[in-house]
Amino acid sequence: MANTIVRWDPLSDAVSLRDAMDRLFEDSFIQPRFVGPLRESVMGRLPVDIVENQNELIVKASVPGMKPEDIDVTVVGDTLTIKGRAQNEVKPEKDNYIVQERRIGSFHRTLNLPVAVQADKAHADFENGVLTLTLPKVEEIKPKQIKVTAKNGVN
Repeated sequence: MANTIVRWDPLSDAVSLRDAMDRLFEDSFIQPRFVGPLRESVMGRLPVDIVENQNELIVKASVPGMKPEDIDVTVVGDTLTIKGRAQNEVKPEKDNYIVQERRIGSFHRTLNLPVAVQADKAHADFENGVLTLTLPKVEEIKPKQIKVTAKNGVN
């Protein structure tokens, strides 16, 4: 069994001062402390994946328990906003919740898209609690292949 020695690079572990201050500000003033470790699952942001291919951006958002008509998606310029409202079940007055972690109430997530998209050609699908947005890129953003020919017509 061979051992490998790897040189430690302190810069790879460094956190920028801005990131540290953002996290400190958010933890101290924006998100309530009483939620503790459940904060991300109960009050956290809407989880999304964004994938880019040659022709489009594909955004997937997990919205379990939602109905498509309860979700509002808008694209203005390079900003995508996903909003919704999860309805609470009717609670029987005789029962007491031991744990209640499922999302209820309003939520929203605003993302700055890395490229310009054609909002009028966007498409949204909803299946098994996952919202999938297909956002075609603006034509001038797509790479174009230009054939190079010799000036005298000989290749």
